[in-house]
This record gives sequence, structure tokens and C-alpha cells, in this order.
Amino acid sequence: MLFGRKQKNPIKIADKGVVEWKYTTCGYCSTGCSIEVGINDKGVPVSSRGVGSADVNRGKLCLKGIFEHDLFQSDNRGSTPLMRDKRHEPFKEVSWDAALDRTSAEIKRIQEMHGRDAFAIVSTGQIMTEEFYTLGKLARGVIGTNNYDGNTTLCMSSAVSGYKRSFGSDGPPGCYEDFEHTECLLAFGSNLPEQHPIIYWRLTQALEKRKFPIIVVDPRVTMFAQKADVHLAIQPGTDLVLLNALAHVILEEGLEDRAYIEANTSDFESFAEIVKQYDPGTAAAICGIDEDTIRNVARLYGNAGAGMTIWTMGINQSTHGSDGVVAINNLNLITGNIGKPGGTSLSITGQANAMGTREWSSCSGLPGYRALENPEHRKEIANYWGIDEDFLPKKRGLFQTDIFPAIETGQIKGLWIIATNPMTSMTNTDRMRKIMEKLDFLVVQDAYADVETNEYSHVYFPAAIWAEKQGCFTNTERRVNLVTNVVAPYKDSKSDFWIFNQMASRFENGKKVRFPETTEGAFNEMRELSKGRMLDYSGMTYEKIEQQRGIQWPCNEADETGTQRLYVDGKFQHADGKAKLIGLPFVDNNERPENEFPFWLNTGRVVEHFHTRTRTGKIGNLNKFSPTPYMEMNPDAAKELGVKHGEYARLTSKRGDAVVMVQLTQRIPRNMVFVPFHFHDCVNRLTLGLLDPHSRQPAYKQCAVRVEAVADQKAAAVRNKAARTY
Repeated sequence: MLFGRKQKNPIKIADKGVVEWKYTTCGYCSTGCSIEVGINDKGVPVSSRGVGSADVNRGKLCLKGIFEHDLFQSDNRGSTPLMRDKRHEPFKEVSWDAALDRTSAEIKRIQEMHGRDAFAIVSTGQIMTEEFYTLGKLARGVIGTNNYDGNTTLCMSSAVSGYKRSFGSDGPPGCYEDFEHTECLLAFGSNLPEQHPIIYWRLTQALEKRKFPIIVVDPRVTMFAQKADVHLAIQPGTDLVLLNALAHVILEEGLEDRAYIEANTSDFESFAEIVKQYDPGTAAAICGIDEDTIRNVARLYGNAGAGMTIWTMGINQSTHGSDGVVAINNLNLITGNIGKPGGTSLSITGQANAMGTREWSSCSGLPGYRALENPEHRKEIANYWGIDEDFLPKKRGLFQTDIFPAIETGQIKGLWIIATNPMTSMTNTDRMRKIMEKLDFLVVQDAYADVETNEYSHVYFPAAIWAEKQGCFTNTERRVNLVTNVVAPYKDSKSDFWIFNQMASRFENGKKVRFPETTEGAFNEMRELSKGRMLDYSGMTYEKIEQQRGIQWPCNEADETGTQRLYVDGKFQHADGKAKLIGLPFVDNNERPENEFPFWLNTGRVVEHFHTRTRTGKIGNLNKFSPTPYMEMNPDAAKELGVKHGEYARLTSKRGDAVVMVQLTQRIPRNMVFVPFHFHDCVNRLTLGLLDPHSRQPAYKQCAVRVEAVADQKAAAVRNKAARTY
């Protein structure tokens, strides 16, 4: 018998009849993959492929990107504006003018009766940067509410806060190429293979060229942890203790970069006094990592010529999220690992354009990393927009996580929700239902009419998706890339940019402020406003961006290709030009397992789904891999409770309960369960959502539950189906 390739059937790729490939950028996570959508001779998108000449993904796509063209024809797209007088009544189809007129009238009524801030806006991380800029102009300069924020508070707010506290400004300082130069990678709460598969592929490519240690800190044995050289199965919520202990060992053993510390940082002495308290023995008793391992990891990182840290939600979604980010920055600063190849503190962002909203939406400040608290910044933007500077608030308003409690207490009467789904994404779902019922007026703007939050709305705006419009996304490494208009918006849906412009025209200030008619016009305003700032877009144009498959900021007019790394010169954005080393005592304020609720609940992503499944739940080739809510549970713990693999079990916390299918695995410690967060009416019925005091980000990963076997498996299956059906 013959063996070998000659005897194998070759792989055959189906011919889908593509007659044209159109360039765009993927609209899912923050990796920023360049993608081409194949159009057939009837003008229908039928295929997706990666762009080989793009530095980010080099021709690769993950599972979601491969099937992204299916979004254009996915089920339950919004086709026309909808309106009703009272929630829970049937919607009626109306014209765009009717829907916009009703909404603008309600905003004015609420503001006249209760004040400007009684109407709030909650946005997203998934629309174009030009749309964010336009929405910020509308919210801040026209409608004039200070209660305006984005859903990035749920995922990246702690990273933003930590960067600002340490470096004086937001903005990830590193890039993907740092994988190719680093000598040690320390990853906190990041499961790259499932969360950001193409970034993980970039890492594996670097490892094939040369070996360097990978250390993964995660309470669960994730796919990434299985690939690591060292896995630190930390106690939930204690990352700060571990980071302080690592810094303790580095300083104790003289592994710090003293010259870098003296030249580029401030407050070293007070920082050193705090970390003295976190010797490895003391830390081990709190974080669950033994003393010798702490010392070994500290030596690996401290002795590396270049050390790199990355993190995602495992750090951010904590009551100590902002402190955790600062502690990561501290570790990199004391070892001189900022602003050099392979040495960086790199947050891995969640949504396709979470960076764009951080940069230009004016949620936390004003465009281009300007602060509302800075009088010069207010004056500059007011003059540019053509409004009275006194119209702008003098400090930031409520975060998203504070906007909803303000509805509960009656401070906020009306709400506009844009491309986000808080009825699934916010903690404590039962409380959220009561909050949404209290609103006098709710408008939901989304590509899908069946989004759960729309159940509570009075007006629905059908929005175009992703490549039905044109604009830019900014990815994790500050790379601005172009989304081109592959096909026309679905039926009578409209781009978010168009909707914002139309709304502006219905307000008095909107007649004073110039709103460009095209996204490229808005982009040119951003270029002007960014000139000379750290966040400099002035050297970019749509043409250059597409030609180069993305450009990293800062990119000034003298720079054709952008800048890979920030702080290369050691100059930071604090007034003294130095980074701050901040001592951080650990305060244990987590909800912890106890007798009635003996298990930690951990939440996270799976590779085939994105956020609340508004999109991926409708794509058969994605949904089939994970169609139902489930939990991972340790088989030894399950046996004691009579819980069986493949059956349903009930999870209960102090806030609610959920029924999920059981998947038994030794990846989970005996005192923990893991549930993907993507499913409606499931995990966030349980979560507590204590807030980080700096970032106001919820602690999704720190609450206690009990697990019970379900006697009536058929009834459980019926209930479970409601969480997965679209």
C-alpha cells in the first residue's frame, strides 16, 4: 500500500462565483484584520478572505471573519423605523422623518422639564470613528447632555484609567511586532486563542523563530494557559497582590532598571514603601501562588532584556481593575520596559473600534484626548465647533454603569442606546428590567430589530452594519484602518453617521455647528483637531490608509507611515514629563464563596461568538459550535452534587438564577464554574457588578454562586432554548 500526499484528495474550495473583491476591515474584535469581501455577479456578498499584504493579519482570518459576509443577509435586520406610544404595544412602521421628529421632540421635552442631563446617551465600540466624532459633537455641542458614555466602560475603562494614571494619557504604547522582540511575555486574564486568535497567531509565529517564556495568569486552565511555560492559577480578584509581589522581588534582588526609573518616573520612594509590604510569603497566602513561583516569575521578567505584558478582561473587569493596570505599568516602568522593541504594557482591546471611541467620541472628555476639566481644551473645541464654550460641561458626567442607577432613582428620564445591548451585557439582569421600565422615553438604534433592549423602546432606528458604510476603525496597536462601503445599507436602514447628522439638524445648536456631509469630511476635521497632539492623525488620508493597510498614530504631516511605539523618548503626558509609579495597597472587597454560595463564578468568551450574539447568533456556521448556554465545571465537584455531563443544572446567586448545560472538565478548579457571557437571560442574571472606584467598570468575574442538579431536564431545555433563539 502506498502512503503520502499523492494518495490524498486535494482540498477543494467551493467556487462561489466572486467577480469582485472589495477591501475593508473586520468589524468584530480589536485585532483590526484587513479583509476582502467577495461580490458575485448579482452584487451579493458571498465570501470573505484575509488580505495578505496587511501587516496585522497577513492573510489570516479567524472563524468569525471567515463568515463575516453572511452578516449582510442575516436574519431580523431592521428594515424601517418603528414607533409606538407605549412600550409593550405593537410597533408601527413609520418614516425616518416621523421617527426623528418624535425623538428630538421627546429629548427637548425631557430637557425642558427636568434639565439637560435628564436625557442620556449610551453608545458603543463598534461604529466608525467618524461616527463617534459626530455623535460626540451632537451629544456635547448640540443636545448638551453630560450623561453620555459608551459600552466600552464594560470592557476597557480600567485600561483607560490605568494608562492615564500611570502615563498621563490613554493610548496603548506597544504593538504586535513587540512579540518578535520580547524575551518574556506575561499575560494576565487573557485567553488569546479564543479572544483574539489572529494576535495569538502572531505570537506563535514569533515563537517559531525563537523561544521565550510565556507566563499566563488565569484562574482557569484556558487554551492559552495550556500553551504557556508557566501557568499561575490565581485566586480571582488578587492580581494586584501578585503584581506587588513581583515588584517586591525585582526591587529586593536589584533587578530593576535604576537609570530608567531615575530619568523617567516620579514617586519611586512611596511606591517602593508599599511593595515592601508584599513579600512573596505574604502574597502567596492571598493570591494562591506559592512563594517560590512568585520569585521565579519575577526573576524571569526582571532578567529579560525586554519584557512584555498583555491583558484583557481578567484584569479590567474587577473592583481592582484600574489598580491592576497601574500595577502592570509599574512593573514595566521599574524594568525599563516601555517604549522599546519587545518592552511594552499592551492592553488587548475588545471591540473593533473601542479605541476609536476612546479617542474621538467625547464620552470621557473632548475629541483627541482632550479633557472637559481643562478650560483651554473646552475653549479650543467650542471655537472649532462654533458654540459658546459655557455650553460644554466642566467635568465628565456619569459613566454608563452609573447612568442606569440614575434612571432607577429618577434623575434620568430618557435614553438613546446606540449599537449596544445592555439587557444582555449589563450585570444583574432582573434589576435592569425594572430600570428600563422606569424610562419615560427610550430610543434604540441598532442593525437588528430583535435586539433584547428593543423590547423596552418607544422608537427604533434601523442602522446599517459594518461595511454597508465607510469610515475608520482603530485597533489595539493604534492602527487606523479603512472600512469601505461594500454594499448599500439593507432596505431603509441608514448609516449611524446619517442618523446623527439628521438629528443635529433638529436642534438649535445643530444649525450653528457644521456637520460634514461625508465621513471623509468628518475625518478631515479630526485631522485638523489632532495636529501636533500625541494622538496625531494629520498625516493620514483615506487613500494612504488603504494603500498601507492601516497606519498607526501618531502620524503627522511629515510622517508617511505612522509610529509603532509611544514614549520611545521617555517623555510622558504628565505635567512633569514623567510616568508616575503609584503604590497600591490591596483592599479585599470581593464577594467571595461561602457556605450557601460555595463556587466562584467566572465568565468569558468563546471563539465562535461575539459579545451578546446579536450578530454571531444568526450565523449558522458560528452558532452551531456553541448554540446553547453552558458552564464548565470540575467533575469531582459535580459528582458530589449529582450534576452530570451534558445535562442541565441551575446556578443561583444572591441576585437571580440561570439554567445551563453542564460541561465537565478538569480545566476548572473544584471551587469554580465558568460560563460564557454571550447568552441573553443567562450569566448576567447572576453577576453582582461591584464597580471599580476609578474606572466604574463592573467586576463581572467576582461573585459567588451555588450549583444544583435539575430534576426536570425537559423543562430546563425549554427554558434554556429562550436564551439562544433568534
